[in-house]
Amino acid sequence: MPADEGAIGVDAAPRNRWAILSVALYGLFSVNVTVTILAVSIHRIGGELGTTDAAMTWVVTGPMLAFGVIGPLVGKLGDRIGHRRIYLLGLAGAAVMAALSALAWNAPSLIAFRTLGAIEGAATGPASFALISRVFPGSERVRALGWWAMVAAGAPVVGVVAGGPLVEAFGWRALFVAQVPLVLVALVLAYRLFPETPRHRAGRFDLAGAALLALGVTPLLFAIAEGPRLGWGHPSVVAALVGGPAALAGFLAQERRAEAPLMPLRYLGRAGFSAAIGAQALLNAAYMGSFILTPLLLQNVLDFSETKTGLVSIARPLAFAVAGPLAGAVVLRVGARRAAALGALAVVVALGWMATLGAGSAVPVIAGALALAGVGMGLAMPPLSASVTVSVDSSDLGIAGAAQQMMIQVGVVFGITAMQSVQQSRLDAVGLEASYHWGYGAGLLLAAAGVAAATRIASVTEVASVAEAGEPLPAM
Repeated sequence: MPADEGAIGVDAAPRNRWAILSVALYGLFSVNVTVTILAVSIHRIGGELGTTDAAMTWVVTGPMLAFGVIGPLVGKLGDRIGHRRIYLLGLAGAAVMAALSALAWNAPSLIAFRTLGAIEGAATGPASFALISRVFPGSERVRALGWWAMVAAGAPVVGVVAGGPLVEAFGWRALFVAQVPLVLVALVLAYRLFPETPRHRAGRFDLAGAALLALGVTPLLFAIAEGPRLGWGHPSVVAALVGGPAALAGFLAQERRAEAPLMPLRYLGRAGFSAAIGAQALLNAAYMGSFILTPLLLQNVLDFSETKTGLVSIARPLAFAVAGPLAGAVVLRVGARRAAALGALAVVVALGWMATLGAGSAVPVIAGALALAGVGMGLAMPPLSASVTVSVDSSDLGIAGAAQQMMIQVGVVFGITAMQSVQQSRLDAVGLEASYHWGYGAGLLLAAAGVAAATRIASVTEVASVAEAGEPLPAM
């Protein structure tokens, strides 16, 4: 690997890199926050548009599926034509789709505009990841990626928290009207500040790989989301469970023979890459699964209003916001693996704490459990992201960021569905309150698997040192 592969951006770290980071994260937040902002108001919006709650869940699930599927494609496009260009195009498209969402006339049009908006917005994730990784030297990258991880994972969480009160106060259409100028401001600032990244155009673009990946991931996410509702024996679910893995097998075969593969398979043999994105998927499954489960517990068991639920739930993203930027200091003190494992372990403890919540729980107790989960994710995500950056070539930073985005979305959909399915399956046997304990227990198991994966990630300091010395990156 060339010497600059492990020290991305060191030779040209711009003086205004912190301003670039701020703008990149502002744009990322302005797009990502609306992916889940309607989650707690599905019933209200469904009534207004004259459709069922089940149909309206696609207002949230559709964008999440799009985020996961389109990520690798736009990540690879960014590696080929420049991440600045992809980022700007993503923001412009997101602004257009936000305006159209505000004008949606029925449920199908709203679902379509939100999904198309997520496809446009998905470009901002891998593009901002690659830009940040390139403009920050290794000594500052973990800290910068701590902020990136906080916004990438935290913006949808803020959407869940803020969505209910905002819809109650202003109506759901106003949210998308307000999003348009926010995104346009990000577009103007990014156009003025962002440097372009090198373009790597060797070989033909792997369109077959992109198509097979979409055909593999989409049916599986559909089955995960709809299997519990339709039944696992439903023809569409069975077809998805058969067709998805078949397409993924075809994707692997295509990547082995492609001249310029969408996903270089050699990275899957590097624990710094595969273990890190696996840990991110598992932790986000537990984290977001509990984030959807908790509002239901608070409203159905403790009789909280939507507004009160949002105010209590804000403890989690606030704790994430504090812990994420501090992760760099923790990594320097204890090392990347220990920092990631410590954060993942905090998520496990938080899920165990949540499993004790019930009708008699005081607000500070509830907020404490949520805050601990936020602290754990804030500590774990930056070293996991940094492990990925030092485990791939700089020419593949876009696809690395996209792989993270895809795995996180797969984890989120799986976690939400699995934890709710467990909770619903125990409802008749143990009663309403205790059924939530079982749902949180499922999340605890997911987070525990995340701890195991986190212990196998790259030691960021050691790998960066090897790369800077011009030595080949080990297949860990």
